[in-house]
Amino acid sequence: MDQSSFQTPGKILFLVGGMLVILGLVFHFGWKIPFLGKLPGDISIKREGLSIYLPIATCVLASIVLTIIANLFFRK
Repeated sequence: MDQSSFQTPGKILFLVGGMLVILGLVFHFGWKIPFLGKLPGDISIKREGLSIYLPIATCVLASIVLTIIANLFFRK
């Protein structure tokens, strides 16, 4: 086996590990970030007996950031 066959799984494991670290930091410190979950575009409906929260803008922002990170690792 040549060395190139081991590079792809190594990159994937490194990326998954990095994403888990970032996810852990977000879960631990996420409530301290003032704008996270309160961006314009996040929908929050509160009525008697009903509470709906749709973090659309937060999900779009997270998707953009994760796409940039993934492109840094998998760029050819």
